[in-house]
Amino acid sequence: MEDLVEFAADFEQCLRVDYAEVRSQSDTRETMMLKRGSLEACMQEESKGINVRVLVGGSLGFASTNVLTKKSVKKAVERACALAQAGSKILQSGVLMAKGELGDEKVELKPRISFGNIDLESKARLLKEADKQTEVAAIEVGAKIVDRVLTLDTWTTEKIVITTDGAEVSSCIPRAAIHILLTAYHPQKGSVQRSFDLGGTGGWETVEEWNLTQLLDAEARSLSKTLLEAKKTPRREADLVLGPEVVGIICHESSGHPGEADRILGREAAQAGETYLKADSVGLRVGSRCVNVVDDPTVKGSFGFYRYDEEGVKARKRILIKEGVINEFLQNRETASVFGVPQPWIV
Repeated sequence: MEDLVEFAADFEQCLRVDYAEVRSQSDTRETMMLKRGSLEACMQEESKGINVRVLVGGSLGFASTNVLTKKSVKKAVERACALAQAGSKILQSGVLMAKGELGDEKVELKPRISFGNIDLESKARLLKEADKQTEVAAIEVGAKIVDRVLTLDTWTTEKIVITTDGAEVSSCIPRAAIHILLTAYHPQKGSVQRSFDLGGTGGWETVEEWNLTQLLDAEARSLSKTLLEAKKTPRREADLVLGPEVVGIICHESSGHPGEADRILGREAAQAGETYLKADSVGLRVGSRCVNVVDDPTVKGSFGFYRYDEEGVKARKRILIKEGVINEFLQNRETASVFGVPQPWIV
């Protein structure tokens, strides 16, 4: 992969483009699904690919391939250049790429316990023990967990990013995630459902830290108690104390997506929706002084952890809303040049 990425980068420069980048990615993944205590599926897969993006005459061209040969990579570069050249003929205003703080580093997050060191039987046994505990816990409360789905994903992502203006970053990051769906039932009370996800960056130690058996015991008891004892929401205004899952969704949908600079520029309206923010909304008050929203990919162990983004720019903590006021947008190198964002910045 590294040889092909370097080949593509060299070939792009020979074509005299204004800017070029090459990215490769390889994912090795294992998925295990348990349904009502039975192993429903166990899958192992590997996916690899290379993509190229070039800037010619103010127009961006993009192409990709999963055929990892020099011939295929060369065709992808030529295709990206042809698209950029065609686009440059009809542009009213061209694209520029802001520089930012570009990286030249190898990032390897070494797991304490490699996923490969845990055999399939041990992984399945852990899920079955946790699943069994949901049944026991619910019965003790007086309900029954009639539907249970546990899906465990573990994978390692390797990436290389090279740009013609100086970025050269490679990374190897292991991640783990689990999706849990529980349905509790009582003949007089009906049913209630709970679905949630956990994720983290690291090896098998990440899964161990979740303590799934204890976690699912608590979740089954809470869900059963909700089914048996919960009352209807009062039809009046009331103060609420929200948990992190709800707050996270609110921040993601009401601050994250609306603050994407390309969406603010009107480029995603048909595909993903519009935004209430405008290009001059930095400084706009949208909440009380108690409201602060931060996006920080540098938090170690977090599911979204990375040190460099897909364009080779160094990651940093971003304060999207500060004391109720829009503080900054989410930028990439192209939009940063449009907004004239001072360095350092990050997508």
